[in-house]
Amino acid sequence: MDNRQEVSEFLTTRRARLTPEQVGLPSTGTRRVPGLRRSEVATLAGLSVEYYARLERGQVAGASSSVLDALVRALQLDDTERAHLLDLARAADGIPTSGRQRRRPAGAAGRPASRLSLQWALEAITDGVAFIRDPHQNLLATNALGKAFYSPVIGDGGRVPNLARFQFLDEASRDFYPDWDLFAEMCVGIMRTEAGRDPHDRGLQDLVGELSTHSETFRRLWAAHDVRTHGAGTKRFHHPVVGELTLVYEELAVTAEPGLVVLVYTAEPGSPSAERLQLLASWAAPSSRTSDATAGPAPER
Repeated sequence: MDNRQEVSEFLTTRRARLTPEQVGLPSTGTRRVPGLRRSEVATLAGLSVEYYARLERGQVAGASSSVLDALVRALQLDDTERAHLLDLARAADGIPTSGRQRRRPAGAAGRPASRLSLQWALEAITDGVAFIRDPHQNLLATNALGKAFYSPVIGDGGRVPNLARFQFLDEASRDFYPDWDLFAEMCVGIMRTEAGRDPHDRGLQDLVGELSTHSETFRRLWAAHDVRTHGAGTKRFHHPVVGELTLVYEELAVTAEPGLVVLVYTAEPGSPSAERLQLLASWAAPSSRTSDATAGPAPER
């Protein structure tokens, strides 16, 4: 990905979403485009208009931390957007992003390092859905309940199941995700964040190209340059076997495998969703022989 273009489009879209009223400036004159003018952002950040214009053209290499912090304040960036801007700036300076150098997944199949302890940790979670996801949205491994839960995504084999491909290229996702539009925004926002952390990730670039080619919705959301982290929250699902589920999720970094995360979905104890998760576990138990979601070949790179 072109770092200058990424910086330029990110700053431009952040500027376009703000109004003078939101930042305490008078609204004067006719505006040909939505949002603040460059001169107004420069004033808010305490920069010259010429220097801010250079930054918005993507020439962010060498910008000091004080300049970047001034942009954060002027554009009212949240914590995730601030981290994304810093990642883009580090990439422009040739510095590894997010304070770490990612290791590529080990093994010919592109799976996480073949440590049984990692799979055992997933299997130890018996009352919730647990799975491992990589920066490309690949579903690398699950516990037994996770395999049953994500059966619409995993399917009958083939390449490694991918949550982004399922979201945008598989009509079944619209049944599985009752809040499909929200899930789409979340998926793209997470991918945008990952792209900022590693702008030279060819696998992610290829996935973005594939989805952009086949999904107008993905193209529109990708062009918005919105970023987000997963963290924690609540999601609704409609499973083909047990019906409606409202689950809370927690995302945990796998520190031994930088870039991988473990996500755990659980239900409020005693709730209808908890009962349906138990029913799903019972339904899956007779046929559960393995919970490795990566029985197929590696994802296309």
